[in-house]
Formats: sequence, C-alpha cells, structure tokens
Amino acid sequence: MEAYLPFSQQNLWFEIWPELCLAIGALIVLGVNLFYKADSQTGFSGKLAILFQAGLLVFHLFDYLAWHHTFDRDTFSGMLRQGFQGDVMRSFFLLASLLVSIIGHRYLLKHSLRIGEFHHLTMLATAGLMLLCQSSHFLMLFVALECVALCFYALVAYNRESSKSLEAGIKYLLFGALSSSFLLFGIVLLYGVASNPEIWGASFLGSELRDPLSFDYLGDLIRENSDHLLIRTGIALVIAGIAFKIGAAPFQIWVPDVYHGSPMPITAFLSVSSKAAGFFVLLNLVNGPFAGASDFILPLLGFVATFTIFFGNLAACAQRNLKRMLGLSGVAHAGYLLVAIMASMHFPGDSDRAVWVLFFYMFVYLVASFAVFAVMSLADLEDDNEHEFSDYEGLAKKHPLIGFALVCGIGSLAGIPPFAGFIGKLLLISVALEAGLYFSLGAMIVGVVISIFYYFGWIREIVFHPRPVFNDDEPKHDAWTKLTDISMIKFILIVLTLVSLVFGIWQGPFGDTF
Repeated sequence: MEAYLPFSQQNLWFEIWPELCLAIGALIVLGVNLFYKADSQTGFSGKLAILFQAGLLVFHLFDYLAWHHTFDRDTFSGMLRQGFQGDVMRSFFLLASLLVSIIGHRYLLKHSLRIGEFHHLTMLATAGLMLLCQSSHFLMLFVALECVALCFYALVAYNRESSKSLEAGIKYLLFGALSSSFLLFGIVLLYGVASNPEIWGASFLGSELRDPLSFDYLGDLIRENSDHLLIRTGIALVIAGIAFKIGAAPFQIWVPDVYHGSPMPITAFLSVSSKAAGFFVLLNLVNGPFAGASDFILPLLGFVATFTIFFGNLAACAQRNLKRMLGLSGVAHAGYLLVAIMASMHFPGDSDRAVWVLFFYMFVYLVASFAVFAVMSLADLEDDNEHEFSDYEGLAKKHPLIGFALVCGIGSLAGIPPFAGFIGKLLLISVALEAGLYFSLGAMIVGVVISIFYYFGWIREIVFHPRPVFNDDEPKHDAWTKLTDISMIKFILIVLTLVSLVFGIWQGPFGDTF
C-alpha cells in the first residue's frame, strides 16, 4: 500500500471542485427535468441551471481572488496543472456557460425543445473545457477534448425540427472526427519517438522512468531534437488538429455551415468558448513542450495567421446571411489571436504581456459576441437560421435599447472606439510591433480595414430608417413585434454594453499589466 501512497496523494480532488460541481449540477438538472412533469412548460430546470452556474461563478471568483490563491502545481500524477491563468480561464468558461444558459432558456421555450438535456450538455461541455485548459499531459488533453466534442455534436443538432440544424450536426461530427484524427496521429508520432530512445539516439534524459506523453518530458525531448523529422511532423499534426477547433484557415471549411445551422445559443457557445479553449491549449503547447521547436512553429503560425485573416474578412464581405458572416468574421478574429500566440513565443522569458493581451482580447470578444447573439436570439423569424441584413432595418428606432446594445456589440467586434474591442486590437498591434511581427501586423491592419465594410453595412441597417415599401412590393415580416419575456436578456444586454464601454475607456488592472 505504501508504494501507492505518493500516487494517491497527488489526486487532489479539491483542486478541481468547480468541474466536479458542474458535473453534479448537470446531473441534478437532468434529474429535475426527468421527474418534474411540468418542466417543459415552466422551464424550472433551466432556471435552476442558471442560478446554479451564477452562484458557482461568484463563489469561484471569490475563491481564487480572495480566499484560496492557486499557485502553479501539478496534480493527478502530472495530468493537470493548476495556476492563476487556468483559474482565469475557468472563470471565462463559467461566464460563457451562464450566458449561453440565459440565452438558451428563452430559445428552448420558444421552440418547444427539451430544456434539461440542453443545460445538462452545456454544463458538461463547460467542465470539459475547464479540464482541457489545465491539461499537462496529452492523454488528459485528448480525453477532455473528446468529452467537449461529444457534447457539442449533440448541441449543434439539438433543434431536431430544423433540417439545417441536423445537417450542421452531421458536418460538425465529420469535421470534428477529422480534426481529432489529425490530433491523435500527431500525439501518436510524438509518443512513438519519445518512448523509443533508439529513434533519436540520445540518452540525455537518464535512466529514470518518465511518462512519454507528459508535457515536461516532451519539452526536454523536443528541445534536444527539434530538427527530427518525426517530431516536426507530430507537432505539425497536433497544431493542425487544434487549427480545426479554432477555425483557422485552411481548416475553417466547417465554420459557416455549422454556425448557420446551429441553434443561436450554441452558435454563441462555439464562437466564444470553443475558440478560447483552442487558443489556450495552443498557448500552453507552444510555450511549453513545443517551445524548443519555435524556429519551426513560428513561420508555420505566421502563414496560418495571415491566410486566416485575409480569408475570413474577404469571405465575410460576400455574405448576406448574418450567422454565416459572423462565423467567417470569427475566422478573422482567430487570425488576430494567432498573432498574440506568436508574440508570446518571441518573449520566452517574459511572455506575460502577450498572454494577458490574449486574455483581454478573448474577454472583450466574449462580451461583444454575446451581446450580438443575445439580440439575434430575440428576432421572431420564420426560420431562425436565416438572419438577413434587411431583418434589422430601423431596429434602433423600434427598440432603442436593443438597437444600441447591438450597435455596441458590432462596434466592439469591428474595433471602433470607444468600445473595448478597439483597445483589444490596439494592444494586439502593440505586442506584434514589439515582437517584430511586421508582416502579420500589416495583415492584421488590412484585415481590420476590410472588416469595416461588412460590420458597418449591418450598423447602417440598424440605425437608419427602413427603405419605403412601394405598392407593388410585398410588406416584409417585422421580426421585432413579439418581444415578450425578455427582461433577463435586456438586463444582460445592459451589463454587456456597460462593460464594453467601460473597458474601452478605462482598463483598470489590465492597463497596469499592459
């Protein structure tokens, strides 16, 4: 028994209490939905899920900010690594999950969809995302990633009455399986090299038994053998698998179709949480086990970032469907965030500034994206997937608060002052300039200018008066006449708008970090 004592002592379950609470809460919500017969009419399980996640978010913020400061430590035999950055991402995912549940509650009642299962899957996906960002072992990383993917496969196809949702689910399943195959093949190549010293012919690691899939072991191996063909191939395949998840070109083919067909809350969930998790994992890899191969990775990421920025923005210009446009603009934002990843690699000893710029940009992207998707979820359309520019004509005059919140969200995504998105892009430009990434910096500036075209086209429809209807024209359906039971979403819109304006003018402690 004593031989197993050190192993058991590393299983610090208290360190993953937010994930355990989310899993238990997901089971409780599912049980309430199963045994409470009137839940489909009252939405009680949805309200319970919202309250549970709000309480968990507040408690977690107080826990790591005031009560229990988390220092960097390895737990579960090196499978997980807790730290301050991981706690920041935990809070990020809890906030995103809470907003998805709030937007989804009205959506589920409106479309008469199952409530308990939706919130159950959302909470489990969030727990998986939180574990994914704490992974320091490729086995843990892959298991957490597949847990998240399985939840998203069901959530994307959740609206069974919509053929577009089912089609999006199938496409996401196929492309998700392809990306997992790339990732797994890369991991297998790295494992094969790391577990067989005869391949790379070195004995610098000594005779001690070490796990070939742990980030620390692979970091030592890659640092000494960065030119090895199999190692470079494995790294390229792992990065390709992550590029699928974040929607980076040329692996973005699934993004517009899946965003188009997904239920509105899940489109927001994919746009924010899935993308943020992919970038944090990539950040951990390129500044951790893959740091020794930075000379190989930097040109690769530079090409991907530039291609992603130009493709996303140019393709979005041609779109009239807003969900597809937002999906392609999200591809462009993935390119911007890749520039921050590259900047963090240029300062291996002092990468905190680039890392916190990345966090700040992801946070303001969350605020802007959820403001936009929350307003879009209120539109009463015959087909909830077909949001066109013309559906938003004169919205600011019909509903000033909703129109103003939407304009603020779009303005932040576009990077217009005085919104937080402008500061986020300004900080990205600053770190790219300091890191000497001049080509990527130029691509980012050009991409921002191109994005003004389609973002301002939407703002024009919202702010200006609708076009007159002539006698021979068929009157257009007004999507904004049945706004009932939206007090919670209105409150969320006010909060998100204020946050965007405040961080656009005053960055507080973030400004000290920058």
